[in-house]
Amino acid sequence: MAPVAPRSGDAIFANIERVNAELFTLTYGAIVRQLLTDLEEVEEVNKQLDQMGYNIGIRLIDEFLAKSNVSRCVDFRETAEVIAKVGFKMFLGVTASVTNWDAEGTCCSIVLEDNPLVDFVELPDNCQGLYYCNILSGVIRGALDMVSMKAEVTWLRDALRGDDVFELQVKLLKQVPEEYPYKDDE
Repeated sequence: MAPVAPRSGDAIFANIERVNAELFTLTYGAIVRQLLTDLEEVEEVNKQLDQMGYNIGIRLIDEFLAKSNVSRCVDFRETAEVIAKVGFKMFLGVTASVTNWDAEGTCCSIVLEDNPLVDFVELPDNCQGLYYCNILSGVIRGALDMVSMKAEVTWLRDALRGDDVFELQVKLLKQVPEEYPYKDDE
């Protein structure tokens, strides 16, 4: 029996996926560059990227929940694992690992060894304070807000700054009880 040759559509789809990823990476780079031009202060760019990410995260969670078939997480530990293994894979095409848990289970690190946002990127000397991927911290914060978890997300390590990996610290500040917009007795 002869081996089955890949359909030409499969090769085209793989090529389109690669082009889309590169286009996304280059578009993100153009956004960061424009922010640097408009805002001039690196710290202001960091804040703007975080806010943009937060706004994306509060909308992205709906798509994530609809498409991932992930059931409700029982605690923050499980939520962090789902973000790292399912969320990053779904939206960036990479998986991350979750490490460095504190004793209370409210603080951990999400480590990315591969980060498609930084393809083709080299920070100039005048941008060394820039957290180029700060949009990711905002996305995580926004998504967690929408599932009733107030969190603080900060960068611990950044490969663009000479570290070996990208590491985000995610700290659960408060689990907000769910509220319903109406009362049953009214």
